[in-house]
Amino acid sequence: MQRLRLLAITCLMLLGLAVAGQRSLAADDTIKIGYIDPFSGAFASGGDASLKMFQFIVDYINAKGGALGKKFELVTFDDKLQPAEALIALKSVTDQNLPFVMSCVGSNVGSALIDAVNKHNARNPDNRVLQINCGQLATELTNEQCSFWHFRFTGSVEMRAVARIKSLPQSVKSVYLLNQDYLFGQSIEKDTKRFLAEYRPDIKIVADEFIPLMQIKDFAPYVTKIKASGAQSLLTGNYGPDLNLLLKAAVDAGLEIRFDTYLAHVIGAATAMGSAGEGRVTSVLDDHENIPSEEHNAEAEDFVKKWRATHDFMFIAVPSVTQFEMMVRAINQAGSTDAVKVALALEGMEQKDLFGATNIMRKDDHQLLYPYYEGVFTKNVKYDAEKTGLGWKTEFKTTVADETLPTTCKMKRPSS
Repeated sequence: MQRLRLLAITCLMLLGLAVAGQRSLAADDTIKIGYIDPFSGAFASGGDASLKMFQFIVDYINAKGGALGKKFELVTFDDKLQPAEALIALKSVTDQNLPFVMSCVGSNVGSALIDAVNKHNARNPDNRVLQINCGQLATELTNEQCSFWHFRFTGSVEMRAVARIKSLPQSVKSVYLLNQDYLFGQSIEKDTKRFLAEYRPDIKIVADEFIPLMQIKDFAPYVTKIKASGAQSLLTGNYGPDLNLLLKAAVDAGLEIRFDTYLAHVIGAATAMGSAGEGRVTSVLDDHENIPSEEHNAEAEDFVKKWRATHDFMFIAVPSVTQFEMMVRAINQAGSTDAVKVALALEGMEQKDLFGATNIMRKDDHQLLYPYYEGVFTKNVKYDAEKTGLGWKTEFKTTVADETLPTTCKMKRPSS
């Protein structure tokens, strides 16, 4: 009887090991990406919109075969747009041995993650992680703070500023600057002034003001100051609630000047301004769904149609489609998700985006280079934004050459 009992226990143990092994193999069948963004708090709507777009991209990439025959999987972490929360999330990413960490919102978060990833990879050469930046825009992140472990698959503030200032009509002679008082807003202010001086010295800056991030609930006093300044245009990098509430206050006060923004195409802004934004609100876009058909192919049109079949807000993440397509190529070339091998494969890679433009991952600073669009919010477009009946129409487009700006990056590369 004792021998039978021991045999039964042994069989159960072997069965348990087999099941555990099968679970381990199943886990290895996916390439997991730790995705850190604000999914609660004031910017939760932006984080939720980004998650929907990224899941759509992942499904699109997985349907094409993924990488190494494996599918990508997003593992989400809520940082509430707080660097401290993002660092806690990063610890979870590294504890789970996830090969990639991705984050899109908040240059302050991106900056903290760069430092933390650098330190982690130095201490843990057998558990290195690559940081995928899908929307943290401060110019400094690929200049002074550039890192071998950090790749930015979206344009920098200075790239956007080139398109923003070059696209201003000659009739604009005075502007009011209003930005959020943290790394991103400070970067916007600096590069806006830099390119105004370079490209439009005829324009006068009548005011240059910062607001505390996510703390202003009533923008009426700011609208009063803007109106009193006599500015012809408000130049602002505000986004999320800080832009949406500003636009609503401007509409309520009948402020009739131009709004030349950096991010009015992000979710919520179209609803806030409605028809009052027609013809006078512009934004700097990585891409948009109303790009003329001659600039894209049938695959791009099919992609947009499938997105719009289930979503009423604009798909603004085309560079992130390019991001995943580049990652697939790099992982396949590396034959693994090893951080060093994938990073080396990404450096210098060229990839055509959905609209046929060649994107380049510059080796010097790991900054993706591509053309920018400036669009005006208007009627008579194929795809509207947030059921407003208005959407974005191209007024101006830069070239990759326009956006290939000098870098101050002095990258430290790993010895192995």
